[in-house]
Amino acid sequence: MKKLFLIIFAMSLTSSFSQADWIDPLNENLSQRDARMEWWHDAKFGMFIHWGVYSVPAGTYKGEQISGIGEWIMRNAEIPVAEYRDYAKEFNPVNYDPDAWVRMAKRAGMKYIIITSKHHDGFALYDSKVSNWDVVDATPYGKDLLRPLEEACIRHGIKLGFYYSQAQDWVHPGGAKARMEEGTGWDESHIGDFDRYLHEIAYPQVKEILSDYELDVLWWDTPHWMTKERADLLRRLIKLRPGLITNNRLGGDYQGDMSTPEQKVPATGLDFDWESCMTMNNTWGFKSYDDDWKSAQTLIRHLIDIASKGGNFLLNVGPTSLGEIPQPSIERLESIGKWMDKNSESIYGTSASPFRKLPWGRCTQKEGKLYLHVFDWPEEGFIRIPGLRNKVTKAYTLADKKRLKIRHNGTEWYLRLPLKSPDPIASVIVLEINGTPEVDPLYPSNEWDGKIPLNPDMCDIEQHGYGDKMQITDDNGTEYIRNWNTNRAHLSWDFMNTNGGKYRLMAEIRSNDLAASEIQLQIQLNDNREKPVRLETIQLGDWSLGILGELDIPRGINSIQLYRRPMGEKYPKLELKNIRLVPVK
Repeated sequence: MKKLFLIIFAMSLTSSFSQADWIDPLNENLSQRDARMEWWHDAKFGMFIHWGVYSVPAGTYKGEQISGIGEWIMRNAEIPVAEYRDYAKEFNPVNYDPDAWVRMAKRAGMKYIIITSKHHDGFALYDSKVSNWDVVDATPYGKDLLRPLEEACIRHGIKLGFYYSQAQDWVHPGGAKARMEEGTGWDESHIGDFDRYLHEIAYPQVKEILSDYELDVLWWDTPHWMTKERADLLRRLIKLRPGLITNNRLGGDYQGDMSTPEQKVPATGLDFDWESCMTMNNTWGFKSYDDDWKSAQTLIRHLIDIASKGGNFLLNVGPTSLGEIPQPSIERLESIGKWMDKNSESIYGTSASPFRKLPWGRCTQKEGKLYLHVFDWPEEGFIRIPGLRNKVTKAYTLADKKRLKIRHNGTEWYLRLPLKSPDPIASVIVLEINGTPEVDPLYPSNEWDGKIPLNPDMCDIEQHGYGDKMQITDDNGTEYIRNWNTNRAHLSWDFMNTNGGKYRLMAEIRSNDLAASEIQLQIQLNDNREKPVRLETIQLGDWSLGILGELDIPRGINSIQLYRRPMGEKYPKLELKNIRLVPVK
């Protein structure tokens, strides 16, 4: 009977769809896809808004600060449903000003907004007809929060998308729970049948938001317990909104239109459309005591870095239960906006850099122009533009259009710069060139004595998972890699070996937690993974020089990766200055 009910229910809903003006994204041709994705490709920068009942406890439950991100407090503290529902009585965003929010995003240079229509706690920010667990029925505020935001976006020319947690739901019976088996939970009142939940809550709510709001993006999240059959049920709803863009988190192996790396920038970009979502501090939903704010410089350079690798940047704000965006978020958005006022041409509508790596910054390109984003302004007054074959016809600063001298020495271009940086965060220089950029890929290679130095500025940091902070740091002119405290991140270099033969791998490292000789690493050369090795080290002042072992490295382009291995169950603090490949005589 249960299966018969689900089949009849699904057929009745599906029969109402019209096929007019809708092409399944799986079947569209390249030109149709390009047209659908055009605005998103050009936009580059958007605002994420995580807002809901979780902003009431704001990270604290029964006087205890709960670890983890703010919007996960119900799950992490395993708060009973009845207790969590009571927080809605205190959710009263009387200071909510959607027009001000949209104007703030627009001033920051953002072109679209994605807001949580329903997060994992199951609470809807609009008047859902399938549940009373929403802002209209469960709070003293009693009004739809999404309609006025939609209207403000239309007024100001901002695209709008809704985040929807299709699987996880910690209040409605049957909804999925992270780190739990299907059909289980911490409160009997929300344990139930997952398929029934999908048909009675998720499906009709997605139908509501796609039918009732002018949406450009539907942002799924956390496909726990989702099979292809279950994903198909929800996926067919996207035909309600022709032109809709979706992400890769529905489940059932559906990739959607974009990948969504979280809290990180992919080291080398990706071979498909992608959008890096990131917080300004350490939480998405408001958490009253999280004051670990990224600087405006860090956020602006993330935007540049992401654009230089062909992605979009979705930057989050977490409003309070009164409807206020925290002041540190406002200040950072204002700073980003000031930089974008002068430099947005180098971001909007651009594509990825033609250069593999640039030691002084990043590059974007568009319509015969290269935009050089200089992070590290050179004291010597010039920068080298490696490998560029095209003729440069003009060079100037983007902010004030000041002409710059550029010369070619027969093999490389050199750009003369003012002694003082026009912008301490990122100065943008425009090169106008003839034709499509042609760049020789450059790799670290053998020095006169045969050694191959592999330094941080040519390293790719591959990070997986949430919240990893491994990064390259400059300490008084010395670059090194810090926060290598997990096996979820590894280092990678591509390099050219002009000789071939046996090489000894040397690494300069340091650790404050234990002797450097206790560090254990694993090496992969090209496709061959070596056994983990423990470093043999000698002390060099603050740093230790370690021997990783010997490898036969062929002539030509090679790839080498370094992985951490634990000492027991821990990953003590480790920093790495460089590795060197030294020929064995």
